[in-house]
Amino acid sequence: MTQLDITTEAVLIENNGLNIDSYLAMPKEDGVFPAVIVIQEIFGVNDHIRDVSRRFAQQGYVAISPAIYQRLAPGFETGYTPESIDIGRKYKNQTKASELLSDIQATIDYLYTLPQVKKTGVGTIGFCFGGHVVYLVSTLPDIKATASFYGAGIANWKPGEEGKATVECTPDIKGKLYAFFGTEDASIPQEQVDMIETTLRDNHIPHQVFRYEGAEHGFFCDQRGSYNSEAAQDAWQKVLELFKTELFR
Repeated sequence: MTQLDITTEAVLIENNGLNIDSYLAMPKEDGVFPAVIVIQEIFGVNDHIRDVSRRFAQQGYVAISPAIYQRLAPGFETGYTPESIDIGRKYKNQTKASELLSDIQATIDYLYTLPQVKKTGVGTIGFCFGGHVVYLVSTLPDIKATASFYGAGIANWKPGEEGKATVECTPDIKGKLYAFFGTEDASIPQEQVDMIETTLRDNHIPHQVFRYEGAEHGFFCDQRGSYNSEAAQDAWQKVLELFKTELFR
C-alpha cells in the first residue's frame, strides 16, 4: 500500500475535568478513516510511540496516543535508561484500572467527534505496560480489534486492585485480540503466556497468540537494545492484517 501524506498535532482529551495530552496523526487527504489508539510503554508518549502513530496514519488510519500518566506526571516522556525504567515503573504502579478504562473511553468519545473518523469501532495497540492496558480496555464495547505487545502482569496483576488480575476480564473482551510475546522476555514467563492463551481459548474470544523465538521484551521498539527487526516486521504485518480485517468492514 502506498503511504499517505499525513498531518500531526498535539490535542487535549477532556475527561471529567482532566485534560489528557495526546498526539494525533491522520491522513491529509479528505475521507473517513478507521481509528487506532496507540498506548505508550512505561516511558510516556515518547518518540517511539509518536512514530508508531505516524505509521498508522500513513496506512490510512486516524491514530491517537493519549498520555496515560496524565494524572501522575503531565508531560512525562523519557528514554530507556535504567533510571527511566525505575520512574516509569513507579508511575505504572500508581495507575488504576478504573481510571485507565475511563481515559480510553474518553479517547474513543473524542475520536468520534472528528469528522474524519469512522464511528463503527476502533482498534487499540499497546506496548509494554500499554500491552497490558489494551488487554484491560478490550472490554469496552467500541473496541473491535486489539494488538497487545508484551504486556507484563496480565496474568497476575491488575492496576490498583490488589489480589486481582487483568486476565480475569477475558470473558468480557468484545472484539478480536492478537497478543505478541518474545520467548526470551525476562518480564513475562512463558507459563503466563500459556495461561493467557488458554483463558482466551476457553472463553471463545477470537484471538491469536504469537511467540517469537529469541525475541526479548521490547522487541518491536527500534530505539531499544532489545529490538528484533525480523520479529518486529512480522508482527507489524500481522497487526495491519488484523486492523484491515476488523476495522475497514
